[in-house]
Amino acid sequence: MEFFRIRRDIPFMRHALVLNAVSLVTFVLAVFFLATRGLHLSIEFTGGTVMEVSYQQAADLPRIRGTVEGLGFTDAQVQNFGTARDVMIRLALRKGESSAKQSETVMAALKAADPQVQLRRVEFVGPQVGSELATDGALALLFVVAGIMIYLALRFEWKFSVAAIIANLHDVVIILGFFAFFQWEFSLSVLAAVLAVLGYSVNESVVIFDRVREKFRERAARSMTAPQVLDHAITSTISRTIITHGSTQIMVLSMLVFGGPTLHYFALALTIGILFGIYSSVFVAAAVAMWLGVKREDLVKPPKKKEGEQPELP
Repeated sequence: MEFFRIRRDIPFMRHALVLNAVSLVTFVLAVFFLATRGLHLSIEFTGGTVMEVSYQQAADLPRIRGTVEGLGFTDAQVQNFGTARDVMIRLALRKGESSAKQSETVMAALKAADPQVQLRRVEFVGPQVGSELATDGALALLFVVAGIMIYLALRFEWKFSVAAIIANLHDVVIILGFFAFFQWEFSLSVLAAVLAVLGYSVNESVVIFDRVREKFRERAARSMTAPQVLDHAITSTISRTIITHGSTQIMVLSMLVFGGPTLHYFALALTIGILFGIYSSVFVAAAVAMWLGVKREDLVKPPKKKEGEQPELP
């Protein structure tokens, strides 16, 4: 399915050096902010108090959130848990205040607003548990990257594998750089969004690389250079890119606008990742593959020579 078809190939690779210089500057800035400011980790990583409360009717989350923030818990997470009447509240640790004291203070404020509210359970999440979650998240990211590299190396060629991983890590680091610069809360849902962006971004690279392989196999394309083949592959997939990324971005933006605080940073990470994923697949992955010297012989093996016959030139 195509909305349109561009008859003449757009010379993307002609501007690859300038556009990748912009990418390099953005990447370096992201690393700088990560090193100097760090991530604003949620209580899932740092530890804190988890409360579950129940109301007689559907809970008014904005009102509850305002009550909790009025007590000084500016980073508190308030969301429905199970039903519309059950609410989970996560509170960050504060110096000189125990978990029991925190829960008592919050419950007193909630009962003042609605005397029928009931406390179901209180749990303390220690920093050690948060550290384990951070380690598991880093391992998950590492395994995803390794799996993508192995898959692309087997399906295509190692040059494409290296190019795709550089592009994917470019997306991940820039997402983390945004969260470090603006000090947005980095939670497990944001980590899930980062992992989703890895898979989403590599899909666009695979589509382009597959079109490159198809073009290299055509006899009519034997006189084309690698940059020309890459330009053709990118140009021929522009319509698909607009359809797939556009529809996905509409869905993610709806979560960002209407999803509320619970889905806000998850949708924000996806929004940044999708935008940079398009850019990196075209201008980073393809350009790196070109600079690594990808050629027709890497993807199309010459036929085996038979006795008494001259091998066909590739």
